[in-house]
Amino acid sequence: MLYGIAAATTALLLSAVLTALMRVPALRLGVLDRRRQRPLPLLGGVAVVLVTCLVTAAGEWTGFAPLLDGIGTLLAAGAAVAVLGLVADVRRVKARFLVGGTAVAAVCVVPYAETGVPGGLLAAGWIVFVAVGFRALDHADALAGTVGVVTAFGVGVLAAAEVMDGLAALLSVLAAALTGFLMHNWPPARVGLGSCGSLFTGFVLAAAALSTRTGHEPAAGAGVLFALTVLAAADVVLVLLSRRLAGRPLLRRGPDHLAHRLRRLGLTSQGAAVLLGVGAFSGVLVAVLAQLGWLAQSGVYWVGAGALIVVIALLRVRVYGPRSPRRMESPQVRAQLRVRNG
Repeated sequence: MLYGIAAATTALLLSAVLTALMRVPALRLGVLDRRRQRPLPLLGGVAVVLVTCLVTAAGEWTGFAPLLDGIGTLLAAGAAVAVLGLVADVRRVKARFLVGGTAVAAVCVVPYAETGVPGGLLAAGWIVFVAVGFRALDHADALAGTVGVVTAFGVGVLAAAEVMDGLAALLSVLAAALTGFLMHNWPPARVGLGSCGSLFTGFVLAAAALSTRTGHEPAAGAGVLFALTVLAAADVVLVLLSRRLAGRPLLRRGPDHLAHRLRRLGLTSQGAAVLLGVGAFSGVLVAVLAQLGWLAQSGVYWVGAGALIVVIALLRVRVYGPRSPRRMESPQVRAQLRVRNG
């Protein structure tokens, strides 16, 4: 108990300091997110990853918190995903590169002895989905960090209930590291999480949540896992449906995520982060209560219904500008016009 408090406090302080220090090299190296109104340094995620890994490794080295239950493998796979994300932050890479690399890491952490091969592959796909979902949540200041802290606490409670003390310690360290990062990421943000930190956070949280559900009834377990990560799932579904209905390429970036639409409705950046954080907390609370047996498993269905209602409602918020006549033309029509015009 005392070690957990000391480790979390250390992680929070180190993350706050290191995040501030990473801002300077990000500016000098040009590792910036230029999609926003102002270029935002993106090496904040490096601070979160380094602090989480170093503090957790210190527990193994001192013997206070040995890396049991496959935590070492999980952390190594998460670090590999973070490196992959860092490459994406420094240079533009294709989405399939990120998804493929994350899938390889996910395959390495699934407990096939309990899930079986078919179930294990489904579990790996779910880990990839959550990791990519957290990367998508990094579209607004403080959002990915806030949802990450809330989810880490929830999964940590589940780990403690399953007597997975090492996993609970890892999640408390991750939550503390994200909290230290949020000191610099709260709107208006001075540094961003980037693909490095967001992919790492989503990957570790999904893999840890999966570990806490191992051995439970599959259908009920799937419902709890969904409730834990409902906000990331809702954002991905909202974006995919919106782009499909608008006839836009699915991988083309646009101001069509959750926070973007809430801003269109008049909320401030701080208000959107708080509101979505409350939404994430609601899903996590239902998941924890259902896992502990204090709430019927049907409670997770209400979470799904609520998420569906939110997605349908926000689909009505207009986020795409009118397409110009030239952009609406097909490539074949434009080619014919060029030939006619000489």
